[in-house]
Amino acid sequence: AIVVTENIYVRIEKGMSPQEAGIEGSKEIFFAVISTTITLVAVFFPIVFMEGMTGRLFREFSIVVSGSVIISAFAALTFTPMLASKLLIRREKYNWFYRKTEPFFDGLNRIYSKGLTAFLHRRVIALPFVLVTLILIIYLWGHIPAEMAPLEDRSNISVNMRGAEGVTYEYMRDYTEDLNLLVDSLTPDANITARVFGGSGNLTISLPNMRERDYTQMEVAERMSRVVQKKTKARAFVQQQSTFGGRRSSMPIQYVIQSTNLEKLQEVLPAFLNKVYDNPTFQMADVNLKFSKPEARVGINRDKAIMMGISTRNIAQTLQYGLSGQRMGYFYMNGKQYEILGEINRQQRNKPVDLRSIYIRSDKNEMIQLDNFVELTEDIAPPQLYRYNRFVAATISAGLSEGKTIGQGLDEMDKIAKETLDETFRTALSGDSKEYRESSSSLMFAFGLAILLIYLILAAQFESFKDPLVIMLTVPLAVAGALIFMYFSNQTMNIFSEIGIIMLIGLVAKNGILIVEFANQKQQAGENKMTAIRDAAKQRLRPILMTSASTILGLLPLVYASAEGANGRIAMGIAVVGGMLVSTLLTMFIVPAMYSFISTNRNQITKQ
Repeated sequence: AIVVTENIYVRIEKGMSPQEAGIEGSKEIFFAVISTTITLVAVFFPIVFMEGMTGRLFREFSIVVSGSVIISAFAALTFTPMLASKLLIRREKYNWFYRKTEPFFDGLNRIYSKGLTAFLHRRVIALPFVLVTLILIIYLWGHIPAEMAPLEDRSNISVNMRGAEGVTYEYMRDYTEDLNLLVDSLTPDANITARVFGGSGNLTISLPNMRERDYTQMEVAERMSRVVQKKTKARAFVQQQSTFGGRRSSMPIQYVIQSTNLEKLQEVLPAFLNKVYDNPTFQMADVNLKFSKPEARVGINRDKAIMMGISTRNIAQTLQYGLSGQRMGYFYMNGKQYEILGEINRQQRNKPVDLRSIYIRSDKNEMIQLDNFVELTEDIAPPQLYRYNRFVAATISAGLSEGKTIGQGLDEMDKIAKETLDETFRTALSGDSKEYRESSSSLMFAFGLAILLIYLILAAQFESFKDPLVIMLTVPLAVAGALIFMYFSNQTMNIFSEIGIIMLIGLVAKNGILIVEFANQKQQAGENKMTAIRDAAKQRLRPILMTSASTILGLLPLVYASAEGANGRIAMGIAVVGGMLVSTLLTMFIVPAMYSFISTNRNQITKQ
């Protein structure tokens, strides 16, 4: 709408009647508006069909934006010329606002005209500049930390605890109470809920609303992490809920090691875990496959047992009834029903050696001590075996140190795997780590597909493979701008910033389309290529600045967001605003220079 209105108004200022200006102005800009609209829709087209977390999050967003752009284009080419012909008039006398601001814009036009002329005389500079931009993108993309989504302040922190294998409920209860008091001293205004589950425990800390406190959830979690690490009676890990409601009980890094047999897995796990413990990227690590459960193996001397009249089944049933706490029946007393549990007194079964003193009734109705025909062997074994893709597997779970992202954590895990595991092992991801990798790969696919679609669509519209190439050079300029702003504002590469960068492709391609299309029209009118691109860039300066400024101003509320869920909005806002600022400035010089190198000389073709 801005581009159409500006083009009509320029014609009215030159003396054309409003109705004629509306018809001619919209006709001249029609192709550029259609190209821009299709480009913006093509950017969001791949996102609509994406699966997984990215598809669920941004499918509605892409449909809404695409629909809005299509409606906007229809309105700009129909209602805008109609309204312009009725409302815009050529003024003989301008108001005070025009008199105050017009000198600034005239000066801006003169400065740009001189700068563009000088740049086109040395336009060869544009080639190494584009190359440097591509190198900068590669460098920054590799150095900006990556994660699924920025952590949001949800006023909720959890501390997960796990004791050594075989610890008692009372031990974990005392440890949890100790941590409870410690956390309460750090956050006296928080509500704390403590839970104990046998060999593990959990603290849930609910902080006051964001508006009622002068500190962030992240600051509290950082202080807690430092204090909790000093409590070594059990393992504790401070965790903040992931942005997309991830598993509260799981750590962000879930690295699965797969092997063909359990013995090889048991052999490499200690070395792997030691490297994880020593790595500063990780705050804490644990593995689900533990070879630490105490186990007493009962070996029966069958010959002796048969001689004494005792069957294997009798031995097994006696041990089951004595140790399992199995329900044997019910009894009634005082009108109430009670369970009858078969179980030996706790004091008489605390140690493995106590099993030897159990008596079993033989076929001859004699009580014979178990020690006479069994051998006890104490051993350790995993309490549970895990499989992944039909392989024996162990999942390494790790928490991240302050300032580290899930992308950095997975990179470190891959390095440790290369150092520790041989070719017989396989690795995979689970939980939040798997979702992060899948979303990253799908977004990169969407990014590449969007660029390809835009290029093919523009090639069909311009009936040329060269002109779209000039327009597509705006993309690296925008991406470089977005990455520079993200790098210096300490933003991460996450799902929101990546969607913002994809959106940038369509937004900045508009600037190139306006310049290239107008330059082609001037060439067809008889101007040579250099004059045509110089005049086109000068005449399209103001609408490009207006459209870019309106986009940037519309996104500034995202950049300065401060309420719940602000971090995701800030990430997208900074990426788009940074990309728009840098690309708008550079496009006005790089596109004319590259047009002079690449674009077809239409004036020469017309003469031929």
